[in-house]
Amino acid sequence: MTTAQDLDRSITFERSQDVANQFNELIPTWLPVLKVRAKRRDASDGEKDAAGQIGATLMTRFVVRSSSNTRAVLPTDRISHDGLIWNIKGIKQADEGRNRFLEITAIASVNHGETDGQD
Repeated sequence: MTTAQDLDRSITFERSQDVANQFNELIPTWLPVLKVRAKRRDASDGEKDAAGQIGATLMTRFVVRSSSNTRAVLPTDRISHDGLIWNIKGIKQADEGRNRFLEITAIASVNHGETDGQD
């Protein structure tokens, strides 16, 4: 059962928005939209193999409190956490009780300890 003490990580949800540059051209830019506390559970190697993940990637499940803000997170958003960019693969209600928590499955690329260049 997840409790408030388990939410020991800080994650930031980012959303792609078109922002005008100095030439008034619209450039897709990732902007922070929500910062929340989360529980992080890395997937085991077996789960990575079953999901077809190869190479230097990490699959993680973030558990966050369910609120009107977190329920507005889209699968097209991404997460910034621990120096990495995490692409959201799925959002569902967590097992810890109806409408209490959301579980977000996300994947990050790891290149020799660096981010994947999407910062």
